[in-house]
Amino acid sequence: MTTILVTGGTGTLGAPTVTLLRAAGHGVRVLSRTASHPAGPGPGPAFVTGDLTTGGGLREAFDGVETVLHLATRGPRADVEMGRHVVAAARDAGVGHVVFQSIVGVDRIPLGYYTAKVEVEDLLAASGLPHTILRATQFHEFVDNLFIAQRFSPVLLTPALEVQPIAVPDVAARLVEIVAAGPSGRVADVGGPERITGREAARAWLRATGSRRGVARVRLPGRTFGAYAAGHHMVRGEPGGTRTYGQHLVERYGRSR
Repeated sequence: MTTILVTGGTGTLGAPTVTLLRAAGHGVRVLSRTASHPAGPGPGPAFVTGDLTTGGGLREAFDGVETVLHLATRGPRADVEMGRHVVAAARDAGVGHVVFQSIVGVDRIPLGYYTAKVEVEDLLAASGLPHTILRATQFHEFVDNLFIAQRFSPVLLTPALEVQPIAVPDVAARLVEIVAAGPSGRVADVGGPERITGREAARAWLRATGSRRGVARVRLPGRTFGAYAAGHHMVRGEPGGTRTYGQHLVERYGRSR
């Protein structure tokens, strides 16, 4: 049984990953900034206290850990600092494998959030620590949130480009495979099983939520939109995901595309 520390272990990706790791027989610790943690039925993972933004408590939290899954994210500036502290604590504790989940296209799309991901990847690659970096396309929930943010708009705006969202459980399952495989450096990117246009995604979401609004495609100037339009946020070749965006909508809202 491997002792695994998960940062961001109660988040969108972290929670299902922790569940799958425990089902595979691993001992799991979830890093928390406070001593309190969400209560749940039955025995659960161990919660340990530590602050990734300051490094406080990480020495104790990392003690005896064989593998670290770094899934926590809090924005560009914080992410780089957290990455530095994870690398330092893992090195001090002699951790045998650090896994970092990143995003497809972070090195080709000029967003601050993406640039921070690249910095953390570089920190890990230069650290000398045995590691694995997995890049995934954006989650289905990310697409949902783009539309939810426009709930009061009479028309749903969507970018005039394709997207390839992936289901969170698919990424969680891939992370468990990576833990079993051991340090592998930068592994193949994973994405959803289909590429759909922003308009198709918007119309599917409207149907699933019972809204009758129109859809308007938008194009934006600048390098960032150009990088998305060029498809740098999508996976070439075998995508790796199993659940389509339409299946996600059925699971979340109970309606088909």
